[in-house]
Amino acid sequence: MKVLVPIKRVIDYNVKVRVKPDNSNVDLANVKMAINPFCEIAVEEAVRLKEAGTATEIIAVSIGDKSCQEQLRTALALGADKAIQIDTDQNLDSLNVAKLLQKVVEAEQPQLVILGKQSIDSDNNQTGQMLAALTGLPQGTFASEVKVDGDKVNVTREIDGGLQTVALSLPAIVTTDLRLNEPRYASLPNIMKAKRKPLEVQPAADFGIDLAPRSTLVKVSPPSERQAGIVVESVDELVEKLKNEAKVIS
Repeated sequence: MKVLVPIKRVIDYNVKVRVKPDNSNVDLANVKMAINPFCEIAVEEAVRLKEAGTATEIIAVSIGDKSCQEQLRTALALGADKAIQIDTDQNLDSLNVAKLLQKVVEAEQPQLVILGKQSIDSDNNQTGQMLAALTGLPQGTFASEVKVDGDKVNVTREIDGGLQTVALSLPAIVTTDLRLNEPRYASLPNIMKAKRKPLEVQPAADFGIDLAPRSTLVKVSPPSERQAGIVVESVDELVEKLKNEAKVIS
């Protein structure tokens, strides 16, 4: 079984995000970048399927300029067999990303596509669902458990009311949630081996897709700073402030 894992290059989740002085975007200068955490979970799940003998090949794919090869090499070090970089310096919205991935799915014919439910930069939670619609494949989103059973994959989803398990006919699209697994660290020998694994670069222009943006980034603002709290002397004073100042009780 071939597994395709799309990954995205984002600011490392441990880094404090800075906004440019003109509020035009997030400042990426001299910032540590990493695989999107949900994408990392997707890579780990694919590797576990291969270790269990279910998957035979893992292909990692990322869309961006040459810098995203760093994250693709990390995916190779974690256990992917092959990587594809769709080369573009455009900042693509979710629909264009899904259209490019659709072309990759058509070319590679994977039995399972596993991707993060959302990226921690744009936070859209759209690409997996759009990819499923474009390819006509069944989808299981927000997966906390994935079990392949013959020609089906059982996906346990996290929903508002608890858990829901859906059985999808392969090929299928699965998006990962936080509780699916805990990603491993790449070992030094595997990092060295990853340098010799194939990484194919395909220009985005070759896919014949109109990549014109359908949304415009107007402004990026940092969250307002939290005000310092106050100390009250009694419960009565607390109630009075909650009632008359905060106006959260009546």
